[in-house]
Amino acid sequence: MLVEDLKQKVFSGELLSEDEALALLAEERDGLYEVAHQITRRFMGNRFDTCSIINAKSGNCSEDCKWCAQSAHYPTKVHLYPLLSEAECVRHAAYNAQQGIGRFALVTSGRRVSPKEMQQITQTVQAIRRTCSIKCCASMGLLDRDSLQALRASGVENYHCNIETAPSFFPKLCTTHTLEQKLETIRLAREVGFRICSGGIIGMGETMEQRVEMATFLQRHRILSIPLNLLQPIPGTPLAGQPRLSDEEILTTIALFRFLNPKAYLRFSGGRSQMSAELQRRALYVGVNAAIVGDLLTTVGSRFEEDKRLFTDAGYCLDGDTDWIS
Repeated sequence: MLVEDLKQKVFSGELLSEDEALALLAEERDGLYEVAHQITRRFMGNRFDTCSIINAKSGNCSEDCKWCAQSAHYPTKVHLYPLLSEAECVRHAAYNAQQGIGRFALVTSGRRVSPKEMQQITQTVQAIRRTCSIKCCASMGLLDRDSLQALRASGVENYHCNIETAPSFFPKLCTTHTLEQKLETIRLAREVGFRICSGGIIGMGETMEQRVEMATFLQRHRILSIPLNLLQPIPGTPLAGQPRLSDEEILTTIALFRFLNPKAYLRFSGGRSQMSAELQRRALYVGVNAAIVGDLLTTVGSRFEEDKRLFTDAGYCLDGDTDWIS
């Protein structure tokens, strides 16, 4: 039975190829999901990583990403505002720390932040570090080495830069920057000492084969924190009419990501509010072992107390060390 043969290959420490993962699409789904669960527990135990984000600068983005409410190219109703104050960011970070959330990410719209904005951001991170013990992350676009070094020196530990989708599909969704530019940012971020977080969005019109391509690409680039967003079609964007994925497509995608990335945190991210409680429980069983909690950028997230019950009921522990090596 192929699924059992490939499980043993993964258990032996070998990584699957893209073709091997594609072959799993012919397997019976319940068996596929059960083995993905076994791989999760074998390599990741019951550790669960939580993070929260603040939309520290919103809208007016020059990029034309077809899914995004913050792009200035599309007539969306996103709330526009400049970089939030230090006090506002510190207040949110401290609140999240009090709730027991492990990480706090400052996220900004736009291709990259300016030198003046970076100066304010580093001061904000230093203030957060003085105020509470929450670990700081950042997602600020295609930064150069100097900006990344300044961010790292201020106390940020993880840098987030999504590849968004499969390399073969990316040019159909964005024309103002390339996947190669994203990879250069990831390379520089690694060089200055960051752990890397990078994933994407499913349900943007890509095939299941392209989702496997994305998962294999992340494996090849040694990404160990992978946000999996479900597209939330935003009125005004080119993907506003995109149909929702079926439950089976979502669970199969998670299972294949787990087969290909056995030591990664697969992270519930944007779009989780579209999932029923039962589907979320099944996703946690199959391979999701991390989550962004609270409100998410331009869409509503979920309350952390409810999430904690959901995650612990699935057998996960939220108190352990979840730092990864990147």
